[in-house]
Amino acid sequence: MLELYQAEDCPYSQDVRETMTDLGLSYVAHNPRTHEGELKNETTREAMEAIGGEDQIPFLVDTECGETIYESDEIVEHLEEYHS
Repeated sequence: MLELYQAEDCPYSQDVRETMTDLGLSYVAHNPRTHEGELKNETTREAMEAIGGEDQIPFLVDTECGETIYESDEIVEHLEEYHS
């Protein structure tokens, strides 16, 4: 399963979402906060920090590969390598 912690208004999250769509991938999107940092869901933000250790978006959890990845370029690279 792919889980993306992201923000709808974040251009870096948008790049990741577009790649996932282009690759035809299904994923769960979590929206812990806005790009500017306004909290949207405290529970989701806490879960993201518990898994990855940081309050940074986008953040991908790939349970199939056992990977957690920050940084949109690294996420896109991972998706293209392992899910295309």
